[in-house]
Amino acid sequence: MAECLFIFGLGYSATFLVRMLKPTGIAVAGTVRSPEKAGQLRAEGIEAFVFDGSTRDEVVADALRKATSVIVSIPPGEEGDPVLRVFGGDIERSEIGWIGYLSTVGVYGNYGGAWVSERTTPHPRPGRSAWRLQAEKDWTALASRAGIQLAIFRIAGIYGPGRNAFASLASGKARRIAKPGQVFNRIHVEDIAAALVMAMEKKATGIFNLADDEPGPPGDLVAYAAEKLGLPPPPEMPFAEAEMTPMARSFYEENKRVLNRRLKENLGLALRYPNWREGLDALWAEGKWR
Repeated sequence: MAECLFIFGLGYSATFLVRMLKPTGIAVAGTVRSPEKAGQLRAEGIEAFVFDGSTRDEVVADALRKATSVIVSIPPGEEGDPVLRVFGGDIERSEIGWIGYLSTVGVYGNYGGAWVSERTTPHPRPGRSAWRLQAEKDWTALASRAGIQLAIFRIAGIYGPGRNAFASLASGKARRIAKPGQVFNRIHVEDIAAALVMAMEKKATGIFNLADDEPGPPGDLVAYAAEKLGLPPPPEMPFAEAEMTPMARSFYEENKRVLNRRLKENLGLALRYPNWREGLDALWAEGKWR
């Protein structure tokens, strides 16, 4: 049976994956939230359906019956995972052999700057990260019941074309928040896509941290990008004084260094951009940062 991939949530990373898969001839379809977005993707030759997170559409159910693999990148809410809630039964009754669930390194919670691996016990903050961990458990239960191979990808801060420090500076939205000892891992969207392709081909199972090799202070990226652009870096702003959304503040209230050894040893992936400098340099050199 030919490989047929269905993606719930054709957002930034998943759309990049679809474009990477185009030359392979693998059939790909997926969902978006609006008819306008569906129309844009169809114009690119991407089969897109509308899923609002609550309504079961027989067209989507029919597409699932043809799928051999599924990737889920729609975040859960307080009520649980919308894909499981609406299409869980369809997936259990399907011929799907592999599921990739896109989660976040936020499930680990705050480790005070210490290193965490896939074996580290998660203790997420209440809210979005806790919902993600519960969704991981719920997908694991479904996969076990249905005999489906499952891989969970805990993803660090995503950057790539159009979503990076250069673009933030150019739009005037970049800030340098100073919080001593604070570090983040990142991951280039191209490395995310490459990892997902490899995992789907291998029908890999288990948990994988999708993160680069070099966690670093967030302000360093902004200063580095500003120098490339020939701009003065934004002044540093103490974390305690910074006006931030609750979501942004929650990122800064967690501090950890994420190990990606399993990504390399078990999946066999060599990161194209092992640190943020190499990633930003490539975006700059190729003119793809806008």
